[in-house]
Amino acid sequence: MVVARCNLRYNRHMKPNALRIALLALSIVGISLLHYLTPLHLHYLHDIFQRFYYLPIILAALWFGFRGGLSCALVVSVVYAPHILFQWGEGFTLGMEKYLEIVMYNVVGAVTGLLAQREQERSAELQRTAAGLEESYRKLQIQSERIISVEEQLRRAEKLSTLGEMAAVLAHEIRNPLGSIRGTAEILRDDYRPGDPKHEFIEIQIKETERLNHVVEDFLRMARPQAAEMRSCSLREELETIVTLTANDARQRGIHLSFEPPADDLTVTGDGEKLRQAFLNIVINALQATPGGGSVTISVDRTSDSCALRFRDTGPGIPAEVRERIFEPFFTTKPDGTGLGMAVTKKIIETHGGTLNVESETGGGTTVFVSLPILAKGTM
Repeated sequence: MVVARCNLRYNRHMKPNALRIALLALSIVGISLLHYLTPLHLHYLHDIFQRFYYLPIILAALWFGFRGGLSCALVVSVVYAPHILFQWGEGFTLGMEKYLEIVMYNVVGAVTGLLAQREQERSAELQRTAAGLEESYRKLQIQSERIISVEEQLRRAEKLSTLGEMAAVLAHEIRNPLGSIRGTAEILRDDYRPGDPKHEFIEIQIKETERLNHVVEDFLRMARPQAAEMRSCSLREELETIVTLTANDARQRGIHLSFEPPADDLTVTGDGEKLRQAFLNIVINALQATPGGGSVTISVDRTSDSCALRFRDTGPGIPAEVRERIFEPFFTTKPDGTGLGMAVTKKIIETHGGTLNVESETGGGTTVFVSLPILAKGTM
């Protein structure tokens, strides 16, 4: 490959040089023919023609530098000398001026070539300097991007550190009282029949207690990674479970929820409970973002060594400025949201060796892409 590239550059360089050499040779031959074919009594024409030789000499100097200008001058001298010696036939007496002209050919060729060569070297040096500056700028740009990335990671680590302290306090100060409140509410609920206003209030109390407990659990998951019980999991079964759990919510919202299972059952290594939590978060977000009459579609495709899950909704889409922050802890656009759902989901997927990406545009719906490595058959 390297040899081929070198040959290609060589051929590209040789083509214009060959054309220039041919042009110089033609010009020298043409001027010489004018000399040899013009009658000797037309002295003024011979004086003009001998000045024409400076054109190829100067061009050769500009194109090929010192060696080019001097070589062309020597060729002109060799071609022009017989015209002086034999055609004029006056020896050195009449041709002295013309011999001095030959000397000038070589002086002009050498000086012009030297100056042109220095200019070419200076231009090449400037190009190398510009290339070096461009490379330095590129490296600085890469380093600045790395610094920005490291700073972002440090900010996230600082948030997680603060989150860990908050989670410890919440776990101690809130979860125990919540358990007591829920237990008391469940006891009181047995004293009232469904339809009684107090029964409805107790149900609300239990529901809100569960919601608050889930918030605390999200804090704990973000702050302290939980040990995952890794085993073989059927993606089809996990996704069918998610559809079953969310089907009633979809019907109440007037949304068509569909699942397009893969042709073959795909198996991954992971914690089924955590994967269900991640998929459930994605589907719930899709249902909440989709207006009545819309649809949410779950599909799975297989690649060479992984599976690609797509959660597609027909909602209003996510603006670009929001899409860039949806995985940040505590960032949310919902009035009653905690900003931890998608952050926890991304963390679960990455813990399983996968990736999570979101594509969306305003008015065009949203698609969440999840990629997970497939468990090879016979490995577990």
